[in-house]
Amino acid sequence: MTDDLEEIRRRRLAQLQQQQSANQQMDAGDMQAAMQQEQAQAEMDAKKQALMRQILTPEARERLTNLRMSRKEMVEQLESQLIMLAQNGRLQTMIDDEKLKQLLVQMQPKKRETTIKRM
Repeated sequence: MTDDLEEIRRRRLAQLQQQQSANQQMDAGDMQAAMQQEQAQAEMDAKKQALMRQILTPEARERLTNLRMSRKEMVEQLESQLIMLAQNGRLQTMIDDEKLKQLLVQMQPKKRETTIKRM
């Protein structure tokens, strides 16, 4: 009976070691894939920032940076539109702060005014 218990323990230990080594191999593969994805994302961000430096004046870039803190989705949408326009050759000049303000106003949804009538 002691030999049976010892044999079961050895099998279980071997099984756990196999599972652990398999998990480590999978973790190493996952880490490598995550690192590659992170590196690709960093490269895309660097390209995006370089293109934004070509499209926008420093004041306009500063305004976008400040706006990103409160309206990240809106800024990302505007940046993607500007990049698309630049890549298609539809932007002839750099966008200054005033043009950027106009674009931002156009992007904002129209607000409905509510009036309260008392009877």
